[in-house]
Amino acid sequence: MNRREFVRLAGGSMSAGALAEAVVSAQVASAPAKRAPTAPKAQMKLGTQQGDSEPVLRALAAFGVNNICGSLPSDKMDEAWTVDSLSKRRDRVTSHGISLDMLPLPMSSSEISRAEMPAIYLGKSADRDRSIDDICQMIRNCARAGIHHVKYNFTLLGVVRTGSAQGRGTARYSEFVYAGATPDPPLTIAGKVDADTYWERITYFLERVVPVAEEYKVKMGCHPQDPGLPKGSGWRGVDAVLSSPEGLKRFVSIKESPYHGLNFCQGTVSEQLEKPGEQIYDVIRYFGSRKKIFNVHFRNIEGGFLNFRETFIDNGSVDMLKAMRVYKEVGYDGMMMPDHVPRIEGVDSMTGFVFAFGYIKALIAAVSAEG
Repeated sequence: MNRREFVRLAGGSMSAGALAEAVVSAQVASAPAKRAPTAPKAQMKLGTQQGDSEPVLRALAAFGVNNICGSLPSDKMDEAWTVDSLSKRRDRVTSHGISLDMLPLPMSSSEISRAEMPAIYLGKSADRDRSIDDICQMIRNCARAGIHHVKYNFTLLGVVRTGSAQGRGTARYSEFVYAGATPDPPLTIAGKVDADTYWERITYFLERVVPVAEEYKVKMGCHPQDPGLPKGSGWRGVDAVLSSPEGLKRFVSIKESPYHGLNFCQGTVSEQLEKPGEQIYDVIRYFGSRKKIFNVHFRNIEGGFLNFRETFIDNGSVDMLKAMRVYKEVGYDGMMMPDHVPRIEGVDSMTGFVFAFGYIKALIAAVSAEG
């Protein structure tokens, strides 16, 4: 309300109360409208672990995949793991507009007979200490090259499956059905490994490596055992202690450090649950609220503990939109990677990943738009 309008009203027959009401109404009408609070944006990023070859990088740039885990530089400590080589790799990835957020250590998901550094998993030997020393140096060099996340596995069994099943259309789904399955051969080269022995080997590794990761500020994410297996009886003589949420909880508590956590494979953890469509969200909350999720393999399954199939991202037992909401809820800010995408007969293997990329991008956008 301007001065001329106020004088006009005040000089008329309007009462003081009515005049005050008119002034307030005019002020409210002229005040800028309050904006609705902006919904917090999701911090997750679409990522992948398909490597960093030039053809792959060109394709990822086109798909809008701007954060990646690169390929394994080498399965041993050599020239590929020097600071100079790692820096050149990072710069080459960056030239495509992509960030090299993570690298794998030579501790892959291979079965022990094909492991890059088997002595780490097999127990006491001079080779174990030499291999662990090499891992520590790789972590130091990653940090010096500006790469502050690494991933690894601590498995003797590798990824265990029993066959495949008919999926959607012409797709085949990898599956695991424990009932009636007979391991062949019955034991690994490690022989029988009980839970106490397995935990001793994990602890020995973590006691030596986590302090280095903490000093150099490199987050180490360990992949759970894929799949979930019965406690005690395990598989092929191995009591796979990282094959349950309880085992993973014990694992992250062995060395309390913000640099010791999980390469959280949502598909694998779902395989460890009786009812993943109901239970997975609280598992995400447990580890996510404690900032122990350093990377996510965002994939779906149909079924559950000891009987499951690896489906496309949109047709499994888990509500992936609900899961994405939980990652946002706990403030997770890392990569969301497709993984174990089913193969489609007669179609390039990249096609399934492209489908998953689009689906994940859409889910991130959807939860970002929510209040």
